[in-house]
Amino acid sequence: MSFPRGQPDWNNREVIHRNTLPARAHFFSYSNEEAALKFDRQLSEWRSLNGTWKFRHDQSPFESPEWEDQDPALWNDIAVPGMWQLQGYGRPLYTNVNYPFPVDPPNVPHLNETGSYWRQFDLPPEWTSHQVRLRFEGVDSAFHVWVNGQQVGYSQGSRNASEFDITAYLKASQNTLAVRVYEFCDGSYLERQDQWLLSGIFRDVYLVSFPRDCIIDFSSIPGLDDTFANATLRTSVKVQGQAAGTIVIKLRGPDGSLVGEDNIEPYETSTIHVSGTALRLWSAEDPALYTLSLSFNGRVIAQRVGFRRSELKDGNILINGKPVIFYGVNRHEHHPKFGRAVPYESMRADLLLMKRSNINAVRCSHQPNDPRLYEVCDELGLYVMAEADLETHGFLAIEKNNISVEEAMSMTRTQVIIRAFALSAKWASDNPDWREAYLDRALHLVERFKNFSSIVMWSLGNEASYGRNLADMYHWVKRADPTRPVHYEGDRQGVTADLYSVMYTPVDELRKLASKRTDKPLIQCEFGHAMGNGPGGLSDYIEAYRAEKQLQGGFIWEWCNHGLLKKEGDIEYYAYGGDFGDYPNDGDFVLDGLTWSDHTEGPGLTEYKKVIQPVTVKLVGQQLEITNHYDFSDLSHLSATWHIVKESGNSKPTVLQLPALEAGQSKIIDVPLPEDQYTELSWLEVSLRLRNDTTWAAKGYEVAWSQVPLYNNDQILRLGPTLSAERGEATIRELPGRLLIEFPSSKSCFIFDLVRGDLQWSREAGIIVNRGPELGIYRALTQNDLGSRGNGGEWKKLLLMATKMHVKRAEWRVAEDGAVSLNVSVRVAPPVLEWACDATMSFHITANGLTIHTKGSFSGAHPEFIPRIGFTLALPKDYGQATWFGRGPGESYRDKKDSARFGIWDASLDQLQTVYEWPQENGNRTDVFWARFRSAQSGTCLEARMQTPFSFSLRKHTTEHLDQAKHPHELLEAKDNILNLDYVQHGLGSGSCGPPPFEQYRLSSIPFEFTTSLHL
Repeated sequence: MSFPRGQPDWNNREVIHRNTLPARAHFFSYSNEEAALKFDRQLSEWRSLNGTWKFRHDQSPFESPEWEDQDPALWNDIAVPGMWQLQGYGRPLYTNVNYPFPVDPPNVPHLNETGSYWRQFDLPPEWTSHQVRLRFEGVDSAFHVWVNGQQVGYSQGSRNASEFDITAYLKASQNTLAVRVYEFCDGSYLERQDQWLLSGIFRDVYLVSFPRDCIIDFSSIPGLDDTFANATLRTSVKVQGQAAGTIVIKLRGPDGSLVGEDNIEPYETSTIHVSGTALRLWSAEDPALYTLSLSFNGRVIAQRVGFRRSELKDGNILINGKPVIFYGVNRHEHHPKFGRAVPYESMRADLLLMKRSNINAVRCSHQPNDPRLYEVCDELGLYVMAEADLETHGFLAIEKNNISVEEAMSMTRTQVIIRAFALSAKWASDNPDWREAYLDRALHLVERFKNFSSIVMWSLGNEASYGRNLADMYHWVKRADPTRPVHYEGDRQGVTADLYSVMYTPVDELRKLASKRTDKPLIQCEFGHAMGNGPGGLSDYIEAYRAEKQLQGGFIWEWCNHGLLKKEGDIEYYAYGGDFGDYPNDGDFVLDGLTWSDHTEGPGLTEYKKVIQPVTVKLVGQQLEITNHYDFSDLSHLSATWHIVKESGNSKPTVLQLPALEAGQSKIIDVPLPEDQYTELSWLEVSLRLRNDTTWAAKGYEVAWSQVPLYNNDQILRLGPTLSAERGEATIRELPGRLLIEFPSSKSCFIFDLVRGDLQWSREAGIIVNRGPELGIYRALTQNDLGSRGNGGEWKKLLLMATKMHVKRAEWRVAEDGAVSLNVSVRVAPPVLEWACDATMSFHITANGLTIHTKGSFSGAHPEFIPRIGFTLALPKDYGQATWFGRGPGESYRDKKDSARFGIWDASLDQLQTVYEWPQENGNRTDVFWARFRSAQSGTCLEARMQTPFSFSLRKHTTEHLDQAKHPHELLEAKDNILNLDYVQHGLGSGSCGPPPFEQYRLSSIPFEFTTSLHL
């Protein structure tokens, strides 16, 4: 006797499927044409098995019971679709790269959580003479199936569909269906994507009825000639059975009218021609869809079809003959409550928000999605990079770990990764033992989704190194579908891939690559890592995409944070790796999206929408230059208005007549600018909105806006701090460690701390400033700061978080105008180390405020870059309302500010916070000319200015609290409101995985000088 008895299917690389039907196109068949044209699967020959099933959870397949020994009706209930870890069984686990089990391919441990599912079902009477198929759209990671106690088969490939013919196993009534799902299988080595590890039947499971003689598969291939004025639709059909007869093929136009019809015999190919006014091309900007119907033997299949051509020519990828720019995002399937079991409504809401955010492309990372996603992309107009369920990133981690310390020390970080990447190929991608598993994933991708027009390229997978198996995948895909380009980033030399693809490449390097590699298009399949507060520098990427011929855009990583909603007592929060006791884990790295975990818009998405907007406006002399960045559309679907934004009040909107402007063109137009435009700071704002309702937004929705400055630098300088003393001379009294400055006539009092260098300011109405201004060079760390390419590691090593200001020397006197002149030498430094920021702060104090001229420099082994230069003040809690003139209304930073408009803004303390799911630096407003902070109690208003535009944030939390808390509910509210007034800040970048802030956004530790005023 031995254990186990034979090699289990889930540990057998040679067994991918047992008794499954061949992969086919996704479709439903209907009993009549009228029902088919409604595209409502509820009307089709389809029966859902979604709902409540019985469930048993075991730690190992070997502990799962034999079905005949059980009464599953006594088991617990579970929802299908669903992930069992989110329904009380086991625990979610998050890793980005590492395999969560001991690596011994193709084996996974016998301690392998197993879910046993059971339910009963009946068949419609009219199905008794038909073939009945059982179809699973997604099961993670592998499963066996039994019907009425008889084993039907086995399948793996978590995000691919599996279909079984169960006709021979059925009874007239009370059929039982049992499914045993394994958390891991040998296929798990090919599914190490950056996402939660969750298990179960997570997509639709259903029955479909096929007559004995019927269509079982078809492909519809749209074609366009080189004039793009004549189209063909070639349709080929596979049938089963022996029935003779004619297949009737009809093509209806976007308006429902019949534009073509053909009759063919089974296995023949139909060609329908469309031209002239009947032809509209499909693109992301105009997703014109035709309806194809196929009728045979009493059944009708319908498929929406778009006429578009995706091809490579002259070093570009062309859609309908034109090079396009992909303003894309990577989208994992995620829901904060249901994991990868994403409801249709949530998925559709994602795609609608993408369209409203000017996004035109989505990469289905890194696996096939719910088939309905492609239907919605066809409908709304989104280019799709459809990707196979393949990633072997964990092998790279192993090879990286195997590089010796001595060898690694002689290499750069990038060289280490490249070396490990190449070495990791031997595990699977260049190992012939895995060839069939690789090809199976390519086959299921292409066969299932071949008829969706939104798919403009296939992708072989992600971060799976490169080797013979990927080359074979490429060649199989090109034979199966020569009409679409094939992408794979891991083929970095473009050996087989049809385009060059890179990840997280800085803009300057990207431009160099584009100038060297001119034979194929270059895209970034991942860029702008959207983790936490960021990404910074997006506008630089878009500028490069629009300037360089070979650069055809990229896909932001990624669409949404992947927090899972967790409840502890009365507290609900979005959990990340480690919050469920999962190990190994990669912590908060799963919070890296443009949207929050609930899929609402985050600051990153707001910024991305702005920088990729399809129309821009700039000032050329006294005229406006309007540029149309659409690839196909003119501007006739938009209406425009303009108005002047200025401190004294905005002008009324005036209609702007948009010129006739074809895609890609610019035109200069006249605008009647006011004669007094230079008397104060002002901007001309142009807003472009939808002229009519669309499928994704209502009439009047703002698609683009631009502000162009109408001022010169002299006007900015005139805004600098000015302060006049109130009447009455100051008195100065020195107390132990303090300086008491009073203005008796106005009952204004300043208490200066001669040790710490800050002051308290009060008047009769109450305290105005509890503490400050303290010169500081540190901000709470962002996730990008803390990333492998951020500066946070150096800042922590050099103890920037522990820097404090203390006084070295102070001198004071009463000036002739009655004000107080206070000159203070300060040192901002950490403990332990010898480096410092030395500065002089020259105060001019009057009864109604103070100006501070600050001049500083760095000494010792100081950091090359610093987080900020500015002041921190503690205001009483009743100072909780801000008004400012500058960028708003949301947060902005020097490399993430394009989406913030100039104007006068009002916000409460709550509105000034950006509550990141991992607490960090937030809520900054930049390019501010003045800011006022009001007391709700006394009505007193404190105004801040600098000689140049500055930044501010007003917070409930101290910097220390933001650094210490790991979830928002852990943040402690400070006893004061914390006001930061910053002369300058370091940029954000995307260093959590991408580059640090670009050079022009970095804050170097060089000498600085600025003037600040605080007055009533």
